[in-house]
Amino acid sequence: MPRLTDTAIRRAVKRVEISQKPENLPDGEGRGTGRLVLALKPMTKRVTASWLAQQWREGKRSKKKMGTYPSMSLAQARQVFQRDYADMIQKGRSIRIATDTRLGTVEDLFAGYVASLKAANKPSWKDAEKSLDKIASTLGRNRLARESEPDEIVELIRPIYARGAKSMADHVRGYIHAAYSWGMKSDNDYRNSSPRRFRIPFNPASGIPTEPKVPGTRWLSEDEFVKLYRWLECPDVSVHPSYTRAMQLIMLTGQRVEEIARLHVDQWNAQERIIDWSTTKNRQPHAVPVPSLAAELMESIIPNSFGWFFPSAKDPSRPVSHNTLYAFVWRQRDRGVIPNATNRDLRRTFKTLAGKAGVPKEIRDRLQNHAMHDVSSRHYDRWSYMPEKRAGMAKWDKFVRAMLATKPARTAA
Repeated sequence: MPRLTDTAIRRAVKRVEISQKPENLPDGEGRGTGRLVLALKPMTKRVTASWLAQQWREGKRSKKKMGTYPSMSLAQARQVFQRDYADMIQKGRSIRIATDTRLGTVEDLFAGYVASLKAANKPSWKDAEKSLDKIASTLGRNRLARESEPDEIVELIRPIYARGAKSMADHVRGYIHAAYSWGMKSDNDYRNSSPRRFRIPFNPASGIPTEPKVPGTRWLSEDEFVKLYRWLECPDVSVHPSYTRAMQLIMLTGQRVEEIARLHVDQWNAQERIIDWSTTKNRQPHAVPVPSLAAELMESIIPNSFGWFFPSAKDPSRPVSHNTLYAFVWRQRDRGVIPNATNRDLRRTFKTLAGKAGVPKEIRDRLQNHAMHDVSSRHYDRWSYMPEKRAGMAKWDKFVRAMLATKPARTAA
């Protein structure tokens, strides 16, 4: 059987268009083992042309679609067939399990890792995508991922560390390490639908030390809590109301910044005064009754047309970024108008002052959705603890109101 040509394909398409009968055009010899075939099928207004890898195995014929003509040219179809199917056919292996044998590039690796974060509903995927896009430009997008060496990663991170951005350097190292770890596992992960395999021999970031973690200890005293809360009620500069209200809600509920920032109308039960998250940082659903002061704040906020309680100032279709809230706090802190504290310090403040208010630690842990590591809590205890949470928040609400009563609300100038 002669090899196909583009002229022969065009003639066959005309023939099928007139006869309205399907045709298969084999590319050269191969009967008895397998070969490349172009399947022409008449449709109402056109003729479809699909490239197929065809195999005879144990007396049965099987096919697998490779692409369509002319999107995949004759030359490209031959290349793909030779690369991904010919060797499997010669070895008698089924073409049904054949995959694209091209090794993945750095860009393929990073895109696949970000896609896995998206699929797992990880809120960090946006930050990871942004950082890895810059890293890919430095490492070389079209290089094979398996070619990256540790010294390249070190030289990429060193300038970031040298300019004093130690936390960012650690984050970059973490993103690279996580992406390569994912790539090493993905090759044999049947759940992974990535079209690329990477064959990464080792993780180039594994041997790079991480920045020592310094546990935070800062928490606001009662006076500092009141000072910050009153400033948020009536700031001395023009700020987007989403920022101040979100920070107040974090102070009143002790919840994670990311979860409050993305608060949507679907997560707020006004009747029960409960915020309900289906997915959270520790992958556990979380529902928290809010103190009455927080409920009053929530009721004063009108969600925008997209359902966000705290929309972005630049793009109302999206919630405010937790990074924006971090930056907002830093700017005011540097001006000296609010206590020197980070957003995480506010979460620590809730834990500490709620304890002073008489809320048991177990209930404080559950209110803040801290993971319970004992076997009983993880696998057996399915009680919601909602009555206990409500009782705890009632104590906290009384405590906060007493604190705020020591300093009257500011009035706008």
